[in-house]
Amino acid sequence: MPEGHTIHRLAARHRALFAGRAVRVASPQGRFAAGAARLDGLTLIDTEAYGKHLFHHFEGAATLHVHLGLYGKFADGEPPVPAPVGQVRMRMADERHWLELRGPTACEVLDPGLVAALRARLGQDPLRDDADPRIAYARIATATRPLFALLMDQAIVAGCGLIYANEVLFRAGLPPTIPGRLIGAQRWDELWSDLRALMKEGVLSGRIDTVHTAHTPEAMRRAPRVDRHGGEVYVYRRPGQPCLVCGTPIARGPLAGRNLYWCPACQASAAG
Repeated sequence: MPEGHTIHRLAARHRALFAGRAVRVASPQGRFAAGAARLDGLTLIDTEAYGKHLFHHFEGAATLHVHLGLYGKFADGEPPVPAPVGQVRMRMADERHWLELRGPTACEVLDPGLVAALRARLGQDPLRDDADPRIAYARIATATRPLFALLMDQAIVAGCGLIYANEVLFRAGLPPTIPGRLIGAQRWDELWSDLRALMKEGVLSGRIDTVHTAHTPEAMRRAPRVDRHGGEVYVYRRPGQPCLVCGTPIARGPLAGRNLYWCPACQASAAG
């Protein structure tokens, strides 16, 4: 599932393509026909990302809400608009550009009240200027759940996914199973700042890179990582491989249906 940095990139891309312009909206697949008819011909005012949710705000207080889920994908281009291939849920176009959406978990038109209700269910998004890490910490400071699970909880930290959660905990030297209540306020501030910086870099580069300069392939004279997710990382999907810092084999284990990755040596700390 795309993490928050991808959704923020999409919001910026779609804003650049269509903001301030009247657009044609259709649903070649038919599953979004009613919503497309409501938006067709309206002017896109702005776009916005909140965690893993994407919002297109149109004139008349109508908002297109998209959650890509595991399989959703956008594509865009310049005219001529190609014939639909596969299950195109939504198509947006003007005389300069076209945009297609396939396979999302959610593609719906919401009124302002429903948008507000959805936002109220979400936690703090590290990539948003209005995020308040103290609100997230208030939930974490009393939690007995593992910190990894708390980072993945979209009602606490919106936009942080599997890769960022594993990687930021390694960089903090914290075991993924440490209870949230053992993390002090200063340690949380440091972790939040690092997560925010990593995700901001992801917005700029379009990939997730988490290694420090000393541990890049060039610095270590090692082969670049080969993985469909791309990016240079410390622990994610590296079980059994040597830690880039200390050489200890990276461990893997399940937690609530997710895969944890950690270095048993670098992340041995039991308190935050």
